[in-house]
Amino acid sequence: MGKFFNNLIVWLLKALSHIPFPILYLKSDFFYLLVFYVFRYRRKVVYTNLRNSFPEKTEQEIDIIARKFYRHLCDLGLEAIKLHSISDRELDKRVTVKGIEKVEEYFKQQKSIILLGMHYNNWEWSASLQRLASHQLLMIYNPVRDNFEMERFILNMRERFGGMSVPVHKSARTAIQFDKTPHPGCLWLAADQTPFQTTKFWTTFLNQETPFFSGPEKIAYKTNQPVFFHHTKKIARGKYEVNFIELFAEPSKEKPEDILLTYIDKMEEVISETPEYWLWSHRRWKHKRPDDVEMIDRLPKNTP
Repeated sequence: MGKFFNNLIVWLLKALSHIPFPILYLKSDFFYLLVFYVFRYRRKVVYTNLRNSFPEKTEQEIDIIARKFYRHLCDLGLEAIKLHSISDRELDKRVTVKGIEKVEEYFKQQKSIILLGMHYNNWEWSASLQRLASHQLLMIYNPVRDNFEMERFILNMRERFGGMSVPVHKSARTAIQFDKTPHPGCLWLAADQTPFQTTKFWTTFLNQETPFFSGPEKIAYKTNQPVFFHHTKKIARGKYEVNFIELFAEPSKEKPEDILLTYIDKMEEVISETPEYWLWSHRRWKHKRPDDVEMIDRLPKNTP
């Protein structure tokens, strides 16, 4: 019964992906009313995260950000499903890319790169960047638990442009393997997710003690692959600008912790500018720092 239900959901999602954008956004407006007012989806989590992240803002300002976030979340969910059937021509109208020239220079040098992204704006459509990039796009993901049908739908949707999905536990091995091949890879991962409480990397992020996966900095330091920041900027409803911002050309020459701290600085800068586009419904601060783990100091503000 579970498999039948899962397949039915996937079939409905595939059908939904063929709906024209104007109608899709009308549905999104309706879903916003349901999600925010009726189901009150994770309202407590969202408002608590916002209050703790921006203690200087008034309750009215927090409420405005929260409402904008829920409207964007509904758009994001439907836009992500649209990736299943969206055409190259439609993507060209809705996604522009800046900074890819520097990435291509590294490809000509047969150098793999690391692309650190975040759950901000429409990260799903960046799976289509394989159309424009020479590097093999290696998309790191967390496997879907107990729902093979949904996982297969998501992976097929992301890989239809030529990118390769890599489970998170194989990210380091894959990055090292592609570094030794004649076809360089681009390891793309969202490093803003919540790691296990036992992680040793804790620092201040959005005014709160926050744990981070230390994997990205370890991979960058070991492979010396150039590190880029992946920033998706919303231009208009359903239109985005993807920016590749180089953080480190030779990460092995840096202190390992500075690689992740620089990424955290950029991420906080982007979120503070337009906070409604980050994934506030995620329980990012569900862990408390163990007593035997020390905080890592943030970099000075004048650091690039």
